[in-house]
Amino acid sequence: MSRTICLCILLSVFLPVASVSTSLWGKKVQLNGYPCMWQLQPHALVPALEELTVCILIRCHLATQWTGFDYKAPGSSNIELGLGGTSAQLTVWMFGEQWHLEKGLNLTEWYSVCLTWSSRAGRLKLYINGSSQHEFPVNPTKNQKLAPNGTLTLGVSHYVDANGEVQQMDGNNLIGEIGLFRVWSKEWSSEKLSMQSCADGDVVNWDQRQWKYACAPKTDNSLHCAWSYYNIKMWIFIVHSTKPGNCSLSLETVTRNWLRSIFHPNISVHDIFVSSPSHICHVVNNSAALRAQQPQGSTTLSNYTCDKCFSCEVHVNVNPAANVKAVQTDITALLSLTFSFDFLNLTAEPDSINISPVELPFVATDPSTTVSTDKPDTFFRVNLTLRMSGTPSNPKDVIEKWVKKALEINGTMVVLNLITTENVGRTMEQNTEVATSRCQQKQQVTKKIYYCAFHVQEYSINSVAEVKTYINDALTSKYVNGSITIKATAKIEQIEPENCLEEITSTIYGIYIWPETFPQVKQEMGCDKPHSGRAFRLCKLDIETDRASWAKPDMTDCTPRVTISDLGNITVTTDNAAKVVDIIQDLVDVQLGNSAELSSSELDSVVEKLGEVIDVSFINTDVGGNIVNIISNILLSETNVTPVANVVLNLTDRMGDTMDFQSESVSLTAPSLALSIINVDPNGFAGLTFGVSSISSLLNPKTFVNQSFVNDPLPETVATISLPSALHTFFPSGDGETTRVQFQFYGTHDLFQDPCTNNSTQSNWTLNSYIISASINNSHIRNLTDRVVVTLRHQTPTQPGDKVQCRFWDFQKNGGQGGWNSRGCKTRSISSNQTSCLCDHLTHFAVLLDVSRAPISEADSQILTVISYIGCGISSIFLGITLLTYLAFDKLRRDYPSRILINLSVALLGLSMIFLLDSWLSSFSNYHLCIATAATLHYFLLASFTWMGLEAVHMYFALVKVFNIYVSFYTLKFCAVGWGIPLVIVSLVLAINKDAYGTSLPEEDVMVLQSTAQFCWLQNDVFFYVTVVTFILLILLCNASVFIMVLIQIRQMKVNKPSAKSSSPLNDLRAVASLTVLLGLTWSIGFFSFGSGRVVLLYLFSIFNSLQGFFVFFFHCLMKENVRKQWRVHLCCGRFKLSDYSDWSRSVTLGDRFKKQNLVNSDSLASDDTSSIRKVSNSTASNQHHQGA
Repeated sequence: MSRTICLCILLSVFLPVASVSTSLWGKKVQLNGYPCMWQLQPHALVPALEELTVCILIRCHLATQWTGFDYKAPGSSNIELGLGGTSAQLTVWMFGEQWHLEKGLNLTEWYSVCLTWSSRAGRLKLYINGSSQHEFPVNPTKNQKLAPNGTLTLGVSHYVDANGEVQQMDGNNLIGEIGLFRVWSKEWSSEKLSMQSCADGDVVNWDQRQWKYACAPKTDNSLHCAWSYYNIKMWIFIVHSTKPGNCSLSLETVTRNWLRSIFHPNISVHDIFVSSPSHICHVVNNSAALRAQQPQGSTTLSNYTCDKCFSCEVHVNVNPAANVKAVQTDITALLSLTFSFDFLNLTAEPDSINISPVELPFVATDPSTTVSTDKPDTFFRVNLTLRMSGTPSNPKDVIEKWVKKALEINGTMVVLNLITTENVGRTMEQNTEVATSRCQQKQQVTKKIYYCAFHVQEYSINSVAEVKTYINDALTSKYVNGSITIKATAKIEQIEPENCLEEITSTIYGIYIWPETFPQVKQEMGCDKPHSGRAFRLCKLDIETDRASWAKPDMTDCTPRVTISDLGNITVTTDNAAKVVDIIQDLVDVQLGNSAELSSSELDSVVEKLGEVIDVSFINTDVGGNIVNIISNILLSETNVTPVANVVLNLTDRMGDTMDFQSESVSLTAPSLALSIINVDPNGFAGLTFGVSSISSLLNPKTFVNQSFVNDPLPETVATISLPSALHTFFPSGDGETTRVQFQFYGTHDLFQDPCTNNSTQSNWTLNSYIISASINNSHIRNLTDRVVVTLRHQTPTQPGDKVQCRFWDFQKNGGQGGWNSRGCKTRSISSNQTSCLCDHLTHFAVLLDVSRAPISEADSQILTVISYIGCGISSIFLGITLLTYLAFDKLRRDYPSRILINLSVALLGLSMIFLLDSWLSSFSNYHLCIATAATLHYFLLASFTWMGLEAVHMYFALVKVFNIYVSFYTLKFCAVGWGIPLVIVSLVLAINKDAYGTSLPEEDVMVLQSTAQFCWLQNDVFFYVTVVTFILLILLCNASVFIMVLIQIRQMKVNKPSAKSSSPLNDLRAVASLTVLLGLTWSIGFFSFGSGRVVLLYLFSIFNSLQGFFVFFFHCLMKENVRKQWRVHLCCGRFKLSDYSDWSRSVTLGDRFKKQNLVNSDSLASDDTSSIRKVSNSTASNQHHQGA
């Protein structure tokens, strides 16, 4: 032993030690206040982590505010992960949130501080010197990950400047020392933290090559860490001697012999991974690439592999454990010696040697568990009665945010399982499951009453009495937030839920024994396959029973031991049917989690085995619900189910007919799928109605059943089917026969793919509704005199002229593949959103839409939207320039046309700006803000067209009624009409029904389809057609008439005045275009956008009308000589500047002197080219007219 120690000392002194020069083990970062920032190298990238562990050694010298480490996401100023503190508390940051722990670190003492987090566990844990100090609740988000590729600094906080450089932030620098900073990609338990105290990080390790620093590390012999498990990576040179011998030995064998010969007896070699020999050596450390290069068999040397090099990774064990610094030094020195074996010489490249302490090797035959030994937390049940005033758009969210903000502020407790019900009194009639909504309301003047129930988990820090007092005080205090006021009374009681007992589960992932666990504790267990994976299961507290029970395990990291192809080896019996369905569900979930679809063979296996389950055993509601979930998951994936569509439909029918349940009815729902089964009394059958509402691909549909025949369509439903009482004549006869009615709803079209309707060249029809069906066991219903009424909401609202048709799914059509048939069904259109079908039989029903009118494609729709926004933006800019020009230069606004133009520009500018801001304002989902936005947009649209109409009226007075026309208070009256009429119309709409304004999506759809663009506008068709379409049509008709009369008048003036004939056709065209813009005649394109040229006309409509403001600027600023002269007078300099005293100025002054004698001036006709037609009559009452102006 003494010989070994002496050898190690000699090797350490005399041999080169390459990797040790970069190792920071036994060294520390000393921070004394002068600028010294350690930052992670740009090439040392942090990946997106779903779990992590961070450990740091830290020692403070001054009791100031300090930063341990600071990690920030790219482009963000928020701290993604960090640690800091003061003399009295510790502060932890994650995802921009921060938590405080009232515990300080003693000065001049070393502390090991670790943070662990997992997205599944939803908690950030803090450990000090290996002891768990606190758990901080992190708001759980699906697939939440640490932001990758961020910037990390030690001892200081930082920011990234405009050049991308990391800069130090002053004010919270650590005055002290830091050592052993490491990051792992796993969440370690407290037991593993104590066991892995010396292991280096697999994400960030304690090595100089990963850090960029301004001050060198200092050696500290007190930082002693003894460890046994190491990983060695290096490149090895192979040099043959002068007498080549046998070259058949494997590289692994040669390497193992070499290492055994040079290592001391206390260093044992375990795994060795070698790459294929190469003539070029790349000094890298990439174990993944190394193992990928290694074939299944060992690589052998040949005459062609000598004089080469290869990379190598070795796992060694040092027993007894030794100081990491000393082990790194000793092994590096030993590897730097040249080794001779037969005819070969082996030498390790010194710069490539990397020796790292690694985690304990995992060796276990059974899945290991992590058992919590802490005491359980304290739980309370809180029942609140709240009175809320105000009208929040989503009261449930307001209540939940208020409760959590009130109770979770200090981090010692967390709110669980919060549900809110709104009391609506007993006069409102609700049907079955619709009535079970969590929100039931009771209106009391302007206040609503809500009931809340939730659990509070307190981390056993305070006494029960203190916690009750705190909760009561926090919740019974009056809460005011703007117009929202909440007053609450609370009932608080401590509950003592029992632990979740030990449970053995046999799954596709193997057999797992979940140990007894405290409530609301997430148990962790090693996967059976692979051993490195972890399984999780929560002991969940139930709000209904106040008891804890096991939730479904999270086996995301585990690999199944069976696959769907193994289903054929399972024999279904009555006893194991439920278990088989569980296996199928797990296998389908795993497969669809790894792939977007099931293969045809996998789909066949699943459907066949489900059919065996239904045929072999009676299905209870739990098993039936699982089967429905399996089918729903398959339908919502990209799996092609068309080949087995009819098999699946028959399977669900058979399941409903044979299902065993004790109640009168049962409903099974899954996303986009619902089944309701009712046992009816044949003697008292008065009809039956089934309906579905609130359908989405993410949520289960809401169903209801009414024990009567409902002929009229029901609001807020996407599909209803009503069976008449006469149907009882078809019920099965016999005393032992149970009459069972089964309803089915499908929110996806995948099972109903008709080859004819799918082929656009053969059919113009497409599905435009969901599918609903009804059936009666052992009966074939047809030729009913009292027809079945089916009401379906359109997925795409129909337009005027669209054709819809009710059809049923004919199983015999298309050679047994199935298809849509209209026989026996009558179509009754209700509105653009609903259609009723009257059918004389029972099966699956839907509404098909005739798409021969060639609707706008999604691409065209997006392009038109972009054109509209760009055009409105351009118009807004140039309308602003137009207004500034006319308002800044007094000489431009002395006549009536200019004043009218100013008002029109204001209206068009308001219309463009509100249109541009509408989507952004509607994104706030604020009820009142949306109504205000829609009403304002409506107002400016009407005002714009009113002023276009007034332009036409003015032209009529100026050019047609030239003589004997006098209007007192001319401008004032025009303003009253131009701004007053739109105000009256909008006010009437608000007074009659303010809810006519709103978002373009129903509220329930907005909550589900968050990605869909919302738009606040008139939503009531009656108000839209009366106050928008009719109003605009009347204005355009009047303007078109005036336009024609003006053109005729211009023509007559040219005939009467030969001098006018000198105007060129280009000038005439310019005058006509100017009139078209002012009178808004381009808007008439919208009334002709139908037929084969619809898309082209819509493009023209969008371009011309969104750019109307630009055209106003072009024709009435840029093309007008008097405007250009004013620009040159006031805005130009040098030779471009005109004198203010000019012919034009004199003419304007002279004209102003006689302004009283002129009634109107037709300058609005676009340009000076039309000056020959501006002559108007003189007024005999000049003084009165001047007063009116």
